[in-house]
Amino acid sequence: MLSLSPYIQTNAYGYKYSGHCPVKNTEEPHQSFLTMSTGVHIVAYPYPTPGHIIPLLDLTHRLLTRGLTVTVFVTPSHLPYFAHPSSLKHLILPAPDITSPPQKRIVATMRALRDLHYPILLQWFRSHSSPPVAIISDFFLGWTQDLACELGIPRVVFSPSGAFTLSVSFSLTRDPRENDDPEDINFQVSFPKLPNSPAYPWWQIPGLYRSYKGDPDTEFYRNNMRANSMSWGMVFNSFVDLERVYFTHLKKELGNDRVWAVGPLLPLEHHESIVRGKASSVQFHHLKMWLDARSDNSIVYVCFGSSVALTSRQMDVLAAALEQSGVQFVLCVRVPHEDEQQHSNADHGVIPDGFEDRVAGRGFVIRGWAPQVSILGHRAVGAFVTHCGWNSVLEGIAAGVVMLTWPMGADQYTNAKLLVEQLGVAIRACEGTQSIPESAELARLLAMSVEEGRPERVLAKELSAASLCAVKGGSSDINLDDFIQQLADLGK
Repeated sequence: MLSLSPYIQTNAYGYKYSGHCPVKNTEEPHQSFLTMSTGVHIVAYPYPTPGHIIPLLDLTHRLLTRGLTVTVFVTPSHLPYFAHPSSLKHLILPAPDITSPPQKRIVATMRALRDLHYPILLQWFRSHSSPPVAIISDFFLGWTQDLACELGIPRVVFSPSGAFTLSVSFSLTRDPRENDDPEDINFQVSFPKLPNSPAYPWWQIPGLYRSYKGDPDTEFYRNNMRANSMSWGMVFNSFVDLERVYFTHLKKELGNDRVWAVGPLLPLEHHESIVRGKASSVQFHHLKMWLDARSDNSIVYVCFGSSVALTSRQMDVLAAALEQSGVQFVLCVRVPHEDEQQHSNADHGVIPDGFEDRVAGRGFVIRGWAPQVSILGHRAVGAFVTHCGWNSVLEGIAAGVVMLTWPMGADQYTNAKLLVEQLGVAIRACEGTQSIPESAELARLLAMSVEEGRPERVLAKELSAASLCAVKGGSSDINLDDFIQQLADLGK
């Protein structure tokens, strides 16, 4: 298990230390950049899904407060996410028409965005009176490396995932793995050159990284990752004390130090009702009154993110476990999009009949978008059942709650491995989109997660403090200032 690295007592930035958190001797770190960076224009281009848009918008807010001019590229359907300052400029781009099945949608979207947006953006840059000095784009938009090269400006990769995940991805891109017996889904794939030498069963390796020789989607995706490795720099929604060994590894892998951990990128406001993403599907004051009536660390929050939908059987087992456990809980249930509901073979779980009546008084159900940051930050919430999407992971870490992990795909298996095996702040509950846990065992874990004195809770609180320090004058603020300094130098 990894231990949190102790803070260095002194450094070159003139920091002194009060307890565990750095306090700068002079002004706030970003103040010195307001004059030198004013007028420097950069663009931010998120991949058009909530989990990728939200953290990049949080980054743009930090850049705006430090004096940069920022233009964000956005498609019309995602304008509701732009509840950010009016000083944030945006260019509305047409949305591609994607008809591919779900398993091919990521690559289809990546390819369609390139074909549709590349000529538009080339013209926009060349005709702009104050053209941007750099492009910050999502790691799914590797083709923007070619755009940046054609324009003669640097491209910075924004990773909404962690450094551990990118380390695994680059390894799979550089050294594709093969399984001589595809029926052996538990075939072990090891990464001996990565810190902590992680290993995964074959079924947890994303399909686009499996060795389909000659498959155009696989090659397109791998070329995307290769383009990322050739970028001028990388910005991560993470912090040094969370993934120190993986940031060291990536810098060595990429051959430069232009790798900045600037997270956790969460709203810095301190009011209770924080909107991150879309507006909540519930009135927050009703939810807050319900939470206020509960004791500290007694609530289990259950949510599987903006894109994961449980199957009918999984939902039935989860509901049964919540009933059997006797715990108090907040359950957020994702409402499928219209196009998902139109698929005749779609299996989207719904809350069982009578469930809410049977748990009345100890359960609060949300259908749709939940104010997750506010929920996790409430003193009554002590545990979080999560799919381990990176945004949820960081929100859980910042809140200092024990996490019960149920990864479903993509980077989530790696994130769960980090939380459970390396940081010790989480308990493994289940794994996989088709896995169905025993309701009695899940009920036991739910009850255990809110027990006083859990070792995971102690470590989670320590990691929460480290995450706050990182963005309050610590490593992430220092890294962000260095990143902005280098952007400002580009504009000279």
